[in-house]
Amino acid sequence: MSALPPPVIEMAGARKTYRSGQIEFEALSGIDLSVTEGEYVAIVGPSGSGKSTLMNILGCLDVLTSGSYRLGGEDVERLSEVALARVRNRQIGFVFQQFHLLPSLSALRNVELPMVYGRVEKTERRERAAAALERVGLSDRLNNRPGELSGGQQQRVAVARALAGDPTMILADEPTGNLDSASTDDVLGLFDELHAAGRTIVLITHEHDVARRARRMVTVRDGLIVSDGATQEAAA
Repeated sequence: MSALPPPVIEMAGARKTYRSGQIEFEALSGIDLSVTEGEYVAIVGPSGSGKSTLMNILGCLDVLTSGSYRLGGEDVERLSEVALARVRNRQIGFVFQQFHLLPSLSALRNVELPMVYGRVEKTERRERAAAALERVGLSDRLNNRPGELSGGQQQRVAVARALAGDPTMILADEPTGNLDSASTDDVLGLFDELHAAGRTIVLITHEHDVARRARRMVTVRDGLIVSDGATQEAAA
């Protein structure tokens, strides 16, 4: 009997409360979530459901008020700000709705940038950036700047940037929000390929059509998980 893949995400009793003067708002109300290595999970919910707060916690951009969160076996709540920054740089590959590409830099240089901050040696980071761009089908666009690329191609550069550091997971926040339908299919097809290759992907979206492309859908409402199960894509 084969062993189950290790969990990448382990979250138990996760609560997040925001305070403004005498007013308190509980954005997360006690969430338990586990994602194993190689899973492709979509977290879906309407505006105000808590999914953006959950994304910030998963991405180590915010911390819990109570409960626990372990990423790759490491207790995130115990990490210093310096250690959290290191986790964000090395363990999480971010893909955002806004591509966050620097317009003055080529695709290759944009992909290299996080590795510059991670102090990866120049030759290695250039090789890794070129390999990541080849992986997303842009080996012929290394020297193009973002303004010379379509929206779908810019998002592929952003995915390559996320991949180049060989992260524990890819965390994609509304990655198709600024794309037309053809580019959306293009990017979601790329996520399918990455999942098939064994990547762990967590996709945050408010669009159920996008969420159904994942293999598991977690629905959040009022700070709670209200459903969690395989998608039709997984059953196909």
